[in-house]
Amino acid sequence: MFALRNTVSNIFQKRAFSASASQATKVAVLGAAGGIGQPLSLLLKLNNKVSDLALYDIRGAPGVAADISHINTDSKVAGYNPTPEGIRDALTGAEIVVIPAGVPRKPGMTRDDLFNTNASIVRDLAKACAEHCPEAKLLIISNPVNSTVPIVSEVFKAAGKYDPKKLFGVTTLDIVRASRFISQVKSTDPAAEVVPVVGGHSGVTIVPILSQTSHPDISGEARDALVNRIQFGGDEVVKAKDGAGSATLSMAFAGARFADSLLKAAEGQEVVECTFVESPLYAKEGVDFFASKVTLGKEGVKEIHPVGQINEYETELLKACLNDLKKNIQKGRDFVKSN
Repeated sequence: MFALRNTVSNIFQKRAFSASASQATKVAVLGAAGGIGQPLSLLLKLNNKVSDLALYDIRGAPGVAADISHINTDSKVAGYNPTPEGIRDALTGAEIVVIPAGVPRKPGMTRDDLFNTNASIVRDLAKACAEHCPEAKLLIISNPVNSTVPIVSEVFKAAGKYDPKKLFGVTTLDIVRASRFISQVKSTDPAAEVVPVVGGHSGVTIVPILSQTSHPDISGEARDALVNRIQFGGDEVVKAKDGAGSATLSMAFAGARFADSLLKAAEGQEVVECTFVESPLYAKEGVDFFASKVTLGKEGVKEIHPVGQINEYETELLKACLNDLKKNIQKGRDFVKSN
């Protein structure tokens, strides 16, 4: 579960990773010079499963690449400028593309406030991916994920290149927060806490399933406060940074962890992560993208797991989630149709 943390700690135990420890794998980061992109790129440089790291942004990517290329792991790093040739070269041959590009959330902004700017950015990057690396697995971090993932799907459908098994909305930060926050309530080791978080990746669409944890006894005001903190943990960071940014470092960790899980799956391991994908679970309710436990395989999505048994309180949370999520998904689709 926390293999990425082990990856980071191993860097202090070994001077460099062996190039033979993993097959050659190219990972591209689009938005690599941003608040999420820089620490994410650093963490990917520490991952011995990455042999070729391609960094792209509208400015600064070559500088970020030069900086982290000095780290003594055996992966190749290159930075690319915002030209047609630059994004082509960054994406060609990539097996995984991580997209954190976009503007950060500021105090008073909701994820929906980010929509118009980030939707255009994601649309254009998706077009480039469909052209230059249509077989790559795409990891969407750019908010609002509930809408940007459907945007990417529509772009790929229009290009005749869509494979739902290879498109992921990264909701791993919700999992990371939930395990940390519940450990603070119960005074336990966060690494030992497993908290399924389903639904989407904003506000009430984030549904932590506390009844399926080791602490189903959490109830009343303590439960309400914990759920609210998991759902709106991003606001806590935005407020604390006082206008200087949003949850960039924790999001970078979460993105790197999910990328690591996909890299493990590509090598034949079966890994289960909660992630926002095209899903049949609530398609009858008009919600055809949904985050739940997903078994990852070599081709991407191997198996989508149902939410499972939930209590009455969580049933109400799920109802509120589905209502908002349906609107968020449609908003992404409508954007592509209009633009």
